[in-house]
Amino acid sequence: MFKRFRRKRYNPVLRDLLQETHLRVEDFIYPLFIKPGSGIKEEVASMPDVYQMSIDEMIKECETLKSLGIYSIILFGIPATKDSVGSDALCDHGIIAEAIRAVKKAHPDMFVVSDLCFCEYTDHGHCGVLDPVLHTVDNDITLANLGLQAQVHARAGVDMIAPSGMMDGMITAIREGLDSGGFEHIPIMSYSSKFASAYYGPFRDVAESAPSFGDRRSYQMNPANRNEAILESLADEEEGADILMVKPALAYLDIIRDVKNHSKLPLACYNVSGEYSMLKMAGRAGVIDYDRVMMETLIAFKRAGADIIITYHAKEAAKILRGA
Repeated sequence: MFKRFRRKRYNPVLRDLLQETHLRVEDFIYPLFIKPGSGIKEEVASMPDVYQMSIDEMIKECETLKSLGIYSIILFGIPATKDSVGSDALCDHGIIAEAIRAVKKAHPDMFVVSDLCFCEYTDHGHCGVLDPVLHTVDNDITLANLGLQAQVHARAGVDMIAPSGMMDGMITAIREGLDSGGFEHIPIMSYSSKFASAYYGPFRDVAESAPSFGDRRSYQMNPANRNEAILESLADEEEGADILMVKPALAYLDIIRDVKNHSKLPLACYNVSGEYSMLKMAGRAGVIDYDRVMMETLIAFKRAGADIIITYHAKEAAKILRGA
């Protein structure tokens, strides 16, 4: 009756013994979106169970995360005022710097990653200073500002920098900025293969970062380009990135595997807002078994080669993994 493969699947204990890929709570980084004020915890309509929150609410949220075994977060700032250069991101008293200081004071055991970009801070919603003639991001001016922004985050006490702007040469500029400020110990997790994806829509609601004109295809990658994605990540490795990343994740499992096959650096993937919201909405509509599809999706990221998963599902997945 039982042949070669089914013999190994019949007994559940043996099935567990032979499982090739494993998902752990420690694999997750949970995104948090911080805005000025107090007592603020506002759910985002397009992302159920994801909130914009003030710093005091973020501190409470970290207690919840730690109770689930989640000790890694990535912070996104939503400033009260935006301008053409993203000045709040360059200020030691801007929202992201204040948030880093607050969480490290209240939760010194929390590993704090900061998203390093300007799209949340500029009034035009693009990822750096604009070239007035070409109407796209000026790469070199933005590189200088990224080095300054990294120093702001480092002085506030961040544990790791995650640059997401896809500027050419950004890892070199950030590494030089950190090292010159005495922050050689801070690693860089680069958004090294980041695509100009339609899956980011709900994120732009929560981060209030939609471009006021045009799009980001002049600096983010064409979703059709596989070889370029590999080259982008290898270039960031050569510049000194400590961890690479593929974003989005679900429609780019092949890219995760490609980058993993070409680099020995640790690899992260970002399970982005559109991917999250699709599962959430389908679960609420009753068309999928939400928990099972969520866990199957997360294990797929690990199977493809990701070591780290940035995901809005982290709390729910942690409860399942811990048997809560």
